[in-house]
Amino acid sequence: MSALAIEPHIDLMKQVNRQFVTGVTVVTAMDEDRPRGLAVNAFSSITLDPATVMVCVQRTSSTHDCLFRTDHLAINILSTGQLDVVTTFAGKSDDKFADLDWKPGPHGSPLIAGSSAQMETEIRERLQASTHTVFICRVRHAAVTDNPPMVYSAGAFFDGGRLPRLT
Repeated sequence: MSALAIEPHIDLMKQVNRQFVTGVTVVTAMDEDRPRGLAVNAFSSITLDPATVMVCVQRTSSTHDCLFRTDHLAINILSTGQLDVVTTFAGKSDDKFADLDWKPGPHGSPLIAGSSAQMETEIRERLQASTHTVFICRVRHAAVTDNPPMVYSAGAFFDGGRLPRLT
């Protein structure tokens, strides 16, 4: 006879997740002629050939429905000089693109200037996972700069270019 498994409390899961260092991204798309976006740390590469990535977005996000309707989205991997950008896109502003330097990618998705790297993707699958949608995307355009990436851990942002190497 097996014992009943007890799931960990949400507070414990928050502590566990704070131990995982992630990159900082802003996911963007066009909502007809209006740019939309949000800060996302649930991003991952899936395969390199073909180049496939995933992002997870909470369904209650004001940007979710735009992402769900569109065929393309951009993933902007933020650099250390973009703390103001992540602050804006983590918030609830009606116009997160006001005073932001960006340009449309080859498929129209907003690419944010100054990012460490950028990808424009074609959404291939939308998977429902409880409170979130997992967007599986094929990379159609990519660019990288010399700007060091911003990283996030335990509720704080860090300079990903200055992390000491373990030997």
